[in-house]
Amino acid sequence: MSAPRPSGTVVVLRDAPLLEVLLLARAPRDGKPGPWVFPGGKVEPVDRRDGDGRDPLDDDERNARRAAVRETHEESSLRLEPDALVPISRWVTPKVSPKRFDTWFYAARIAPDTRVIVDGEEMSDHRWLSPAAALDAHHAKEVRLAPPTFVTVTWLAEFREASEALRVLPERMPPPFHPRIHRIEAGACMLYPGDAGYESGELEAPGARHRLWAVGDPWRYERTGG
Repeated sequence: MSAPRPSGTVVVLRDAPLLEVLLLARAPRDGKPGPWVFPGGKVEPVDRRDGDGRDPLDDDERNARRAAVRETHEESSLRLEPDALVPISRWVTPKVSPKRFDTWFYAARIAPDTRVIVDGEEMSDHRWLSPAAALDAHHAKEVRLAPPTFVTVTWLAEFREASEALRVLPERMPPPFHPRIHRIEAGACMLYPGDAGYESGELEAPGARHRLWAVGDPWRYERTGG
């Protein structure tokens, strides 16, 4: 089992005039289209240094901010400031995965006329979509969203403006996501901390729900009981 590598990603928002979120298409691999993701990536040595580029820093969250800003610029040409990022969640890759990441998810707002230019290597395309349109595109198989992206876009779907999302989501930030994946006949149910069945694996356990049903169409995210 590998230790998760610190990383950071940015949920970039704009009002045009209603809320839209930026999604980037990962470049195809082995002839298969890549998923649509938020810009970001793992912490590199350059992200562990102070403003003068000298002393290594051991603050994983600060390093994740730097990585998120650097990778966002590399992948989409957008320039953000680390201190302008608002943390909204944290996702740790399951232990069974060969490559694991401990990823801070941040949100940031940019002006609606800001130009996005993808790098053409890691990312091949970009789209601005309302959260509802992004979910519809996922269910129609026009775009493929990974579970953390799907959950985040689901959260955004209740907001009309970026300012509201940036105010509310940090207040609702759940404990770090450590998904436990349960395979079922139609797909998978991913349990998250806070779900009544998280420890036992009992999908029918009475109590709070915090899970993603990645089964058929449409996928369904549940969060009840706090």
